[in-house]
Amino acid sequence: MKLGTKGRYAVTAMVDIASHGQDKPVTLASIAARQEISLSYLEQLIAKLSRKGLVKSARGPGGGLSLAKPATEIYISDIVCAAEESLKTTRCSGNPDEGCRLDKSRCLTHDLWERLEDTICTFLGSVSLADVAYGKLRGQHSCASSRKTDFMAKEVVAHG
Repeated sequence: MKLGTKGRYAVTAMVDIASHGQDKPVTLASIAARQEISLSYLEQLIAKLSRKGLVKSARGPGGGLSLAKPATEIYISDIVCAAEESLKTTRCSGNPDEGCRLDKSRCLTHDLWERLEDTICTFLGSVSLADVAYGKLRGQHSCASSRKTDFMAKEVVAHG
């Protein structure tokens, strides 16, 4: 599963606003330039984020975008959902009685992928925009690096 560009760019734009818009509104053009996002694509994403009450805009000189509420009250899942990004890990229709196979049965690994989707949604719902914008996630290890560390520790113990 891969989070698409809508979700990733929406989160990136919101982190930019949180990071650079603490004292004054941030312009769309400055976000687009800093984050290397197409201005027209960014305008579409910001419109969605605005409709969901995550950003607000001010017109005129000194205008731009700012967060509609504190970064501590905006969760990454809110941003991804506002961007209308799907986090589906299965090919199922969303109907709990139908699976992803042609005959509407569940595939052998359906429960695995469904649990992964739940875990991702739970994680994104637990991480605030402030956590990302102010570096609170730095230094936390991924499962891949943890496994590598565990493997290396076992090797040291085994070979002493």
